[in-house]
Amino acid sequence: MTQRTDTPSAWDERTQLATFLDYARDTARAKCEGVTDEDARKAPLASSPLMTLCGLISHLRWVEHYWFQVVFLGEEPEGPLTEATDDDPDPEMRTAVDIPLPRLLAEYEEQSARYRRLVSDHELDSTARRPISDGRHVDLRWVILHLIEETSRHNGHLDIVRELVDGRTGV
Repeated sequence: MTQRTDTPSAWDERTQLATFLDYARDTARAKCEGVTDEDARKAPLASSPLMTLCGLISHLRWVEHYWFQVVFLGEEPEGPLTEATDDDPDPEMRTAVDIPLPRLLAEYEEQSARYRRLVSDHELDSTARRPISDGRHVDLRWVILHLIEETSRHNGHLDIVRELVDGRTGV
């Protein structure tokens, strides 16, 4: 069972932000515990065919890649993000149904460990190399806060999808 805590080991801003991001990540993983391979790929909402547990975990993984590596570090996008179009804005959710959930979760955790190091190695006031859509350059603090919000919002989706595919609630 995934161990989660929202209580930081220290009360400085960086530790608090990192703790809440890890708590949101751990919650996403916990919502997937014990689900069958078949249920992980089910899209129970007819109007949202990409809304699967696999699709949501893949989305969280690639959203972090985008914000930390592409926006903050200024690197080029990779993986399914390079396939995004106006007609298919979330290819990471579409292609995820072909990837086993345990692999998606392992990739998400491996990446999270890299980004924990990135957060510890940069000042919170460090400015992103690429601008956001309005042309402004956000700082690392904003990126972390945005990812806490994004991950927490999608945890609500994970909760709903999980309940609809196999009846499990809570976590």
